Amino acid sequence: MFKEIFTKSKKIKYATIPSEAAKQDVPEGIMTKCPNCKKIMYSKELVKNLKVCLNCDYHLSMNASERLESFLDQGSFEEINENMVSENPLNFPGYLEKLEKDRQKTNINEAVVTGIGTVDNQSLVVAVMDSTFRMGSMGSVVGEKITRAIEKADELSVPFVIFTASGGARMQEGVLSLMQMAKTSVALKRFSDHGGLIISIMTHPTTGGVSASFASLGDYNFAEPGALIGFAGRRIIEQTIREDLPEDFQTAEFLLKHGQLDAVIHRGELKEQLSNILSIHQPGGELEW
Repeated sequence: MFKEIFTKSKKIKYATIPSEAAKQDVPEGIMTKCPNCKKIMYSKELVKNLKVCLNCDYHLSMNASERLESFLDQGSFEEINENMVSENPLNFPGYLEKLEKDRQKTNINEAVVTGIGTVDNQSLVVAVMDSTFRMGSMGSVVGEKITRAIEKADELSVPFVIFTASGGARMQEGVLSLMQMAKTSVALKRFSDHGGLIISIMTHPTTGGVSASFASLGDYNFAEPGALIGFAGRRIIEQTIREDLPEDFQTAEFLLKHGQLDAVIHRGELKEQLSNILSIHQPGGELEW
């Protein structure tokens, strides 16, 4: 018995640390974790599903090129004003370096991409904000590109569609950034006075001066499910009014419930909905139920 006690031993289990070569067997970016439900899925499957989580339906962020590809007719997009770049009018330290870093990272020159395209062969001018470039912040060039896009829609007598995604005005350009709120709003008013159709689709997040200007001035104001939309931050508002806000405050669903949006549209249904609206507003267009 005593002999058995001293002779028997448990096998020690060791954890195996994968080698660097083994780690490289799985290419970077092949899998994506949903920020909402934490489910891991193949990136290719996620992209095929328009970057909507296959498990919980959460809408992940899209960059400008992904957005354009998701709803425009293939090969129809023609970019305009693509070579416009920001300068440093206030000599803000490090600003130009940050802009250049974002250009290298995103392969676009500014936080909005504008151009002409078609949806089911119906022409429009589109502006798509890209949150991967300076968090989609609105500087002088962003305001100018959007204004020129609106003027191009007016010139061609076609609808103007904008997808917003922004943290608000760009602090490095100070009051020059805030001036873009007025400039873009005036351009939209002129376009509207000429009978132009304006469709705004707010995506996550649409905040600050962007939400307080052109994002909210559409003839149709739509949003994606779960998008954060608002002017000031939740904490600032709670401190100001000294009250707790509802859990769903500043979500697309909350704004729809309180009359600030016309609809919350799933990304997979957006192209069809846009096509229907564009058809209605064509000469002789009729709504089909």
